[in-house]
Amino acid sequence: MRTALDVAAGTATGGDVPVGALVLDAEGVEVGRGHNLREEDGDPTGHAEVVALRAAGRARGSWRLEGCTLVATLEPCAMCAGAAVLARVDRIVFGAFDPKAGACGSVWDLARDRRVLHRPEVVGGVLETECAEALLRFFAAQRLG
Repeated sequence: MRTALDVAAGTATGGDVPVGALVLDAEGVEVGRGHNLREEDGDPTGHAEVVALRAAGRARGSWRLEGCTLVATLEPCAMCAGAAVLARVDRIVFGAFDPKAGACGSVWDLARDRRVLHRPEVVGGVLETECAEALLRFFAAQRLG
């Protein structure tokens, strides 16, 4: 999660919300990373998790990411949780909970919904305080600017 926080910090100059994500293989080796690119690329799907999943798919030569873990500094939204489910990751690990748009337990629980074809393990609240503080600092600066 600390590496994902470092990736999130790299968004500071682009105007994007500082969210970082990694995809780790079964041995814990990074196979994909991403940070939010919505503002930078003008891409509504440019969420950190989607960027990391795309990178992992390219690195592994397959969209199937069995055995992998998606790590994100913020609870994935419905799009990102859905992408992780469709990529068949084994696990989703996140830091800060998102009470407005979280889809791994806060607002929805898409990743563990009994109707989905693949249900990854979900672990939330990892380095929650540090992850939340990075977001709070960003939004405080936005309000001042």
